[in-house]
Amino acid sequence: MPPYYGMPYGAAPAFCFPLTEICVYLLLIICVWHSLKHNGKYLGFMLGGIVFGLLLEFVDVYFLKGYTYGRFMIMVGKQPDDIPLWIGVGWGIIMYSSRLFTDKMGLPLFAAAAFDALLALNIDATMDVTAYRLHMWDWGWSATHQDALTSQWFGIPWNNYFGWLVVIFTYSAFSRFFAGWRIKILIPLTAIVLSEIILFSLFNNIKPWFFDHFGIKPLHWLIGLSVLLIVLIVSGWKKRQAETSGLILFPAWLIPTWFHIYFTIWFFISGFYLENRWMTIFAMANLLLAVIIHMPRPATDKSFKKN
Repeated sequence: MPPYYGMPYGAAPAFCFPLTEICVYLLLIICVWHSLKHNGKYLGFMLGGIVFGLLLEFVDVYFLKGYTYGRFMIMVGKQPDDIPLWIGVGWGIIMYSSRLFTDKMGLPLFAAAAFDALLALNIDATMDVTAYRLHMWDWGWSATHQDALTSQWFGIPWNNYFGWLVVIFTYSAFSRFFAGWRIKILIPLTAIVLSEIILFSLFNNIKPWFFDHFGIKPLHWLIGLSVLLIVLIVSGWKKRQAETSGLILFPAWLIPTWFHIYFTIWFFISGFYLENRWMTIFAMANLLLAVIIHMPRPATDKSFKKN
C-alpha cells in the first residue's frame, strides 16, 4: 500500500502482514487449549475480550474516524472501515495472559484490574510504534497536518494509550466483580456493555467537557489515570492472597514475550531504530521493564506454591 502521510518508510515486506496474523491466531489456539485444560477457566473472559476488542475498534474506526487499518487476510466489515480480525484476537489474548499473571499474584480486585491494564500498556508501547511504521494502521495525521513521526508519542496519539488503560481496567474489573454469577455468559456480556458505556462517555462527553472548561488534554488524562492505577496496585499489594487454582502459567509469559520480541525484531530490521535516538531508548527501556516484570521469582507465602 502507498506510504501514509508524512511516513518515509515504504510498505512492509509481503510476508509481514500474513505472518503477524498467523502468529496471533496460533497464540489464540494455545490460549484456548490452555483454558480447556483447566476446565474452561477464563475462556469466556478471553472470548468476550475478542468481541469487545472488535466492537470498540469498529466504533473508533467507523464512527469516530480515529484511524484506518491496512489490508490483512481476514477483515471484518466493509472497506474502508473494516477491522483486521487479528486485532480483536490480540485484545483477547492479551487480556487473558494479563489476568493469569495477576491471579498468580493474588491481588485484590481493583489492584488486579489495574495491573492488568498496565501490563497491556507495556505490550502496546512496544507494538504500536513499530506496527504503525509498518503501515498496519494509520493515525490520520494528515487531517491535522501534524508531523506523523514526532506528534505526541512518536506518532502515536496519547488517546490511544489512555484508551488501552480504560478498556483493560474496566473490562477486567467488571469481569472479576461479576465472577460469581451462575449464568457465565452474562459475565463478559455485562462487562462489555458497562465498559463500552464508560469508554463512550469518557471520549464523547467527559473529556471534551473538561477540555473546554479546564483545558485538560489527553496527555493529562493518561498521566492521571496511570498514577491512579499505580496507587491502586500499591494499596492492594499488602492485601494480596495466595492463589490456589494451580493454573499453569504458560500463556502468562508466552503472549507478552511474543509481542515484545516480534515487534522489537521488526523495529530493528526495518531500520526504525535509526529514526530517533530517544524513541529507541524508550523502546529498549520498555522491553527491559517487561523482562523485569515477567522474570520468574521464588514462591512466597503470598504467591503460587506450584505452577
